[in-house]
Amino acid sequence: MTHQFDLVIFGGTGDLSLRKLIPAMFRANYQGSLGDDARIIVCTRKADEAENMQSIISDALQRFVEPEELTQSRIDNFLSLIFPQLLDLVNLENGWGEFSAQFSGREDISRIFYLAVAPSIYGQVCENLSQQNLVTPNARIVVEKPIGYDLMSAEKINETMAKYFQEEQIYRIDHYLGKETVQNLLALRFSNFLFENIWDSKSIDHIQISICEQVGLEGRAGFYDGAGAMRDMVQNHLLQLLCLIAMESPNKLEPEDVRVEKIKVLKALKPILPDQMNKCVVRGQYVSGQVNDEKVAGYLDELGDFESKTETFVAIKTFIENWRWAGVPFYLRTGKRLKRRSAEIIVEFKSVTHDIYAPLGQKLKPNRLVIQLQPEEKIQMILMAKAIGSDETNLKPIKLNLDFISQENAHKSSAYQRLLLDAIAGNPTLFIHRDEVKAAWRWVDPIIENWKESNRSPELYNAGSWGPSRADDLFEDRSQYWIDIYAE
Repeated sequence: MTHQFDLVIFGGTGDLSLRKLIPAMFRANYQGSLGDDARIIVCTRKADEAENMQSIISDALQRFVEPEELTQSRIDNFLSLIFPQLLDLVNLENGWGEFSAQFSGREDISRIFYLAVAPSIYGQVCENLSQQNLVTPNARIVVEKPIGYDLMSAEKINETMAKYFQEEQIYRIDHYLGKETVQNLLALRFSNFLFENIWDSKSIDHIQISICEQVGLEGRAGFYDGAGAMRDMVQNHLLQLLCLIAMESPNKLEPEDVRVEKIKVLKALKPILPDQMNKCVVRGQYVSGQVNDEKVAGYLDELGDFESKTETFVAIKTFIENWRWAGVPFYLRTGKRLKRRSAEIIVEFKSVTHDIYAPLGQKLKPNRLVIQLQPEEKIQMILMAKAIGSDETNLKPIKLNLDFISQENAHKSSAYQRLLLDAIAGNPTLFIHRDEVKAAWRWVDPIIENWKESNRSPELYNAGSWGPSRADDLFEDRSQYWIDIYAE
């Protein structure tokens, strides 16, 4: 990609921008993906930040970019693309005139407005852009999750944005969808005969999708306590990963075709009824404990509010009611202050129909496909094989590794880099459509509403553990359990 564009980052000196967006664009620039006439307009409402923007950006690169990627010429070249802008996003009297003037003579150039700000002001920003005649046919907005706090609020935000931008101009981002491993999941499924023919209930026993964090609130107390793990992680990240692992093959790899298949999955999710809640859903809240041998405070201590019933952990057992996945349980899990930081999808296949090694005292383990998203990105296939060097027939699991970084001899991919470049190019395939947001909330809302009506407190778990012990009870089949890929 070398065509002209203007990328505007609202909230340009915030944590998301400095930690993720700026490094992603820096890498894209030195890799030759940005044109000579590209501009990155970084907005702030603080005058001192606008005056010292070059220094702020340079410091961010030193902190969040790998040292071997940094050279002075690369930094200088990137800083030449940065245009600071003093701007009050909600007040048209403060900076909007000067901001609008930046686009004079560039009406035909793609312009991407990244709203790295609170969803509560999405509407106001869109209205201001419209009033300043900045919404051209080549304009797009990128918005962060979560979109709303329930279906009603999500629809209100989406309806407000739709007053000023067409749906094809709205790019709802989920950075997990930009990860190389997630994209390779689609390639693995739909370009390999081997997996195409075993990807259904006849061959797969169950699927686990986990996103586990070691961190606590990290300065997000105000947002997180109003959202909780269900809204913050399940409604978007986990359900999006579920869609990709379970969707049918699209007719073509086009945004519309992919979206249709993802929505079919969300609509086929079996509703969790009130009388099934205790059997299918576990919610928890961490108390003090040890993470990496360090004593950490409990959620209520961090929050400073000992009445909060906000969940920091959710585990769910669910099913997809269609021909491909009938009877296959999907286990979703996410939480804060857990034992290890990890994100993975584990597909466990059924056992062999006839075990010829049982008389020899050999215990077979099921084959597994492990798609790891963090802290490393890799795919492993777990198979049974004879132990080499043994005179006897001793079987053990072996791992077939697909290591993208070592094979490609490249720096670790940035999900935000891929997604930003897609937004600039006008490719919405890896972004979330309004109908997906709606379908996800329709499944999640009844669960949250049941929690409110029951008024039960979350189950407590120690920081540094794997969450409430009752999460293990979701597995009715004794052969199923939460898989720790590092302990197997």
